[in-house]
Amino acid sequence: MKSNRGAATPQGGTTKPRAWTPLLKRIQPDAAGIDCGATSHFAAVPADRDPQPVREFSTFTSGLHQLAEWLVQCGIKTVAMESTGVYWIPLYEVLEERGLEVVLVNPCHLHNVRGRKTDIQDCQWLQELHSVGLLHASFRPADEIVVLRSYMRHRQTLVEASATCINRMQKALIQMHLKLHDVLTDITGITGLAIVRDILAGVRDPNKLAAQRHGNCKASEQQIIAALTGHYRAEHLFALRQNFEGFEFYLRQIADCDHAIEAQLANLAQIRQPPTQTLPPAKSRPKPSKHEPRVELRAPLHRITGGADLSQIDGIGPYGALQLIAEIGTDMSRWPTDKHFSAWLTLAPNNKISGKRLLSSKTQPSANRAAAVLRRAAMSLTRSSTALGAYYRRLAYRLGPPKAITATARKLAVLVYRVLRGDLTYHDCGAAAYLELHRTRVINGLRRRAKELGLSLINLETGEVLDHALVPQPVS
Repeated sequence: MKSNRGAATPQGGTTKPRAWTPLLKRIQPDAAGIDCGATSHFAAVPADRDPQPVREFSTFTSGLHQLAEWLVQCGIKTVAMESTGVYWIPLYEVLEERGLEVVLVNPCHLHNVRGRKTDIQDCQWLQELHSVGLLHASFRPADEIVVLRSYMRHRQTLVEASATCINRMQKALIQMHLKLHDVLTDITGITGLAIVRDILAGVRDPNKLAAQRHGNCKASEQQIIAALTGHYRAEHLFALRQNFEGFEFYLRQIADCDHAIEAQLANLAQIRQPPTQTLPPAKSRPKPSKHEPRVELRAPLHRITGGADLSQIDGIGPYGALQLIAEIGTDMSRWPTDKHFSAWLTLAPNNKISGKRLLSSKTQPSANRAAAVLRRAAMSLTRSSTALGAYYRRLAYRLGPPKAITATARKLAVLVYRVLRGDLTYHDCGAAAYLELHRTRVINGLRRRAKELGLSLINLETGEVLDHALVPQPVS
């Protein structure tokens, strides 16, 4: 395939490139390709649409509208672009407003051909691949879900920043020989924060500081006194004060973000029709994490999803359901089957087969946030007396905890997919029922294998010959 090597100019023109000879049949003749960058975007259209089929446009708002106008004038209907950082987002929104179909492409799927390392060649390669139908669009939820997703991701950033302040507070305390973290589970609890505030207020007596002990604190007052006997150097106190103020600042930021999330949930619920199903009672769950928003989540999520309640699934609480909805939306028709959904989450095995031999079945590495939520949910089920907990323990005994967590997360993904599609109302049957079902399946497998070998199975307890397959009871 011949390449074009024209020199682009910031004014939107290029020198005349050499002819580009297509090798495959074009199934999308009205396709364009855009290589996104920090300071400029390079766009390519079919050679017969413009004397200068490759142009460069600035990333200012005026340049984005000029690019969109040029694509419309060239009769372009669909555009492929790389998801480069966050530079593609403004252009994506401008092109969507002009009615163009925008295909966001993973850069890892493009750079497998040597030699294409310039911006001009990249946009031409994108246009060529898109015109012959070789590009697949990355998932992007609906606009209203994108707003919710932005709030949720920003909230996660604030939580991580507050955790950094906590670590630095703990470091300053250790440097002052104050082993508060050894006697308190969390230095940002009621007792810990009260002691830190007193230290910053000038209190140095360990007995007075230990008097802030809350009644529910497991450590005794004598242990706290021993842990608070140290020296108070000015430079460490300065670091402790600044990080404590930063921690309180992030707490206020998180509270403001929670109000914005609550308002967005109310807006999404308002534009949805009331579901016919009533909201089921909340499941009893462990004490929620202090990082979870203190707002009502189940009712608006129940209406947004059209009557589905993901919090009924074991391991997924209201906050976990909110995180999943913010990442995947509510329209499960974007994935034809639950297998496609679990593969998109990179929770399904990535089988590599050559010569009818399985070379590898490892799951692909991925930064998918929805998959991370499902993995955390799977980890919370390791000791539970639920069917999913029994499933995890059975696989962990045979395959090890890491693979068992991935397999359990995939099963959770299948349940989430079916619940959001309205095909399933989840009810936990319990660990005992799951183990009995598994036992029945194992016996049936052994019976079939014995029959193939001309043998039979005998129940040692009853002496009964197992000639007929046992009927397994379904588990919800």
